[in-house]
Amino acid sequence: MNNLNGIERLKEISDTYRSQLLQLANKHTFGLHLGGSLSLSQILSVLYFHAAHVKPEDPNWAERDRIILSKGHANIGLLTILSIRGFFPTRFLDTFNQFGSQFSMHADVHVPGVEHSSGSLGHGVTVAVGMALAAKLLQEKWKVYCIVGDGEMMEGSVWESFMSAANYHLDNLVYIIDRNRLSQEAHTEDEMALEPLHQKLESFGLFVCDIDGHNIQAVKEAFDQNPGDKPKAILANTKKGYGVPGYEDQPKSHFAHLQDEEYQKALSAL
Repeated sequence: MNNLNGIERLKEISDTYRSQLLQLANKHTFGLHLGGSLSLSQILSVLYFHAAHVKPEDPNWAERDRIILSKGHANIGLLTILSIRGFFPTRFLDTFNQFGSQFSMHADVHVPGVEHSSGSLGHGVTVAVGMALAAKLLQEKWKVYCIVGDGEMMEGSVWESFMSAANYHLDNLVYIIDRNRLSQEAHTEDEMALEPLHQKLESFGLFVCDIDGHNIQAVKEAFDQNPGDKPKAILANTKKGYGVPGYEDQPKSHFAHLQDEEYQKALSAL
């Protein structure tokens, strides 16, 4: 694939990602975690096609960067970007969440390209610290990228991992916080207030990039920015259900099936 990291190319990938997600949300009538996967549209596109060093033809390549989806319920988004990147054919996702399929509702390490089975919130962030520490001890150059949900940040283990990462100067660790401001049922600020989040992250010793998570250029620049000797937190301000009429910034987007008419409207909006 030529010019993987050009801005226009990354926008095309993001659009492809969204259209494939919409198709899956229409096809699989049992529903899937749509909202939190759509909020990752630009983040995953830039991560897999610009920032991270991976080899789809060799998923276990020793020098690869490790990517952990701590908000493991957004696995359909991870699977979609992995298929676009070439880890497996997109048609394999026709079996998503069906009996005997390795493509399940939550991230599963048995899938090529998936580093950690996740879904229990607050666990992936701590595993990321362990991986980054291991890279330091082994004097390896690969990085660890960890995608965190803002609803997940109500878990104490998330903040413990931030403290640990800063304490050990894990400049090889990048947290990507999907700040869509919605948990499963309500706005985060109505359940457990996180603001002022930027300042809190800095107070825990992280280097913070506060960006529009749907702006490809901003996302790319955040990944490229040098954090010095600190772990980096990309605070990506996003919208849950991004781009889907009637679902954007709505709690109902968390788990949804798009009826045919909704699907067509979403495609038109895209």
